[in-house]
Amino acid sequence: MSISVGDRAPDFTLPGTNDSTYSLGDFSGRPLVLIFYPGDDTPVCTRQLNSYNDGLDQFAELDAQIVAISAQGVSSHDTFSDKHGFGFPLLADVDKEVAGRYGTLGPIGFPRRSVFIIDADGIVRYAHRAIAGLTFRPVKELVAELRKLS
Repeated sequence: MSISVGDRAPDFTLPGTNDSTYSLGDFSGRPLVLIFYPGDDTPVCTRQLNSYNDGLDQFAELDAQIVAISAQGVSSHDTFSDKHGFGFPLLADVDKEVAGRYGTLGPIGFPRRSVFIIDADGIVRYAHRAIAGLTFRPVKELVAELRKLS
């Protein structure tokens, strides 16, 4: 299954950092930048999430929330988040069920670096799935897409 721009975002409920459980509905009423990343403490993922963390003020100006999802467990996410001081939650999709619903798994089940922007009504307004995963969408691109929602 793969979702596209204009589709309703698939719901999810996952455990995450800060001893919390997060659902898509927790973010209704505001834009959500939903990031799927391959792994904690890997070079590209670390650069990606740090760049988004550095840009949190730009996202906050647009009332957008960032949430990042990968297949590692909560303890790995807690360590990764604490090490870098992320100001957004990391969610554990250990069985890759949510990644599958969003169409972010490659042919052999390896997660592809992907970003979705979901509007305040739960509709996907931006979708990017990387082929190789060696690069990531820059903050300025995501902020420009969020501005289109206003």
